[in-house]
Amino acid sequence: MPARRFLISGRVQGVGFRYFAQRSAREVGVSGWARNLDDGRVEVHANGTPAQLEDFESRLRLGPRSADVRSVEVHEDAVLNLHSFDIR
Repeated sequence: MPARRFLISGRVQGVGFRYFAQRSAREVGVSGWARNLDDGRVEVHANGTPAQLEDFESRLRLGPRSADVRSVEVHEDAVLNLHSFDIR
C-alpha cells in the first residue's frame, strides 16, 4: 500500500480544509492526517491504494467551497501504521 504527502497552498487555512480532507478521506477509504503549517499551507499524509490516493488527490485539488487551492505538491511518503484519518 503506497502513501503520499500533499502540501496544499492558497487560501486553505480558516476555511475548514482539514475537516474537508478528513471527510474526503473517510469517503474514499484512506487513513492519515491533516495539519496546518506555519507558512499558511495545509499538509496531508494519506495511506491507501493507488486508486484511492488518486481519488483523494482530486478532491484535495478542489477543496471545500470557501477555499482557493492554488497548488498541490505531491510526494511519495513512508506508509504509517494508521487506522483512521485525524486532524492534527
